[in-house]
Amino acid sequence: MKHKILLVEDDVAISEMVQGQFAKEGFEVIPAFDGEEALEVFAADTFDLILLDLMLPKLDGMEFLKIIREKSMIPVLIMSAKDGDLDKALGLGFGADDYIAKPFSMIELTARVKAAIRRATDYSRTEQKQAKKVLIVGNLKIDLDNFSAQKNGKEIKLTAKEFHILKLFISHPSRVYTKAQIYSLVWEDEYYGDENVINVHMRRLREKIEDDPSSPQYIKTLWGIGYKLGEF
Repeated sequence: MKHKILLVEDDVAISEMVQGQFAKEGFEVIPAFDGEEALEVFAADTFDLILLDLMLPKLDGMEFLKIIREKSMIPVLIMSAKDGDLDKALGLGFGADDYIAKPFSMIELTARVKAAIRRATDYSRTEQKQAKKVLIVGNLKIDLDNFSAQKNGKEIKLTAKEFHILKLFISHPSRVYTKAQIYSLVWEDEYYGDENVINVHMRRLREKIEDDPSSPQYIKTLWGIGYKLGEF
């Protein structure tokens, strides 16, 4: 089955380069050159992934992403030259799934797109087969059947990546994970050494589950090594 990508990029040269590369890989790529056009294209078709630039005319990429997340959990890979956008794109409740900085290698972009689509496909299959299971640690309750989390009986709104990071630690309470291992297990992709992706997700997750994010009790930092679940 040919996978379909919505490419939202206002730079024509970059758009054509990406389209050409993915056409060679057997993908169907539908381009959009501003946020408003992208919304129209998305509403009219079905896609497996969105490649999204954040600096767009008419409707910027962040607003586009927010609108998309209200109706779909389609994988979204951000392409941006602004490192400051990483925090917003990955951290907010309507967050993206991954990020690649411009200028980027087409080999790396292709690998990340394939991995994101594979993860989404595997995730969907697992979701259909998975029996209901609830994990509890401290005041947190994680429902693996409906992918929800509660603290002190109140729902916590987690992004997909935040949920899977939390699930990873609660499912393996005695294990220590390096950033590379977290990325490999949650993103199911090769770790390219971009610590910002892990740092942003970890900080946002702690802001949601910890009483005091500056002194975390649920996910502890082992300096120079990685992270592990706190003892309860």
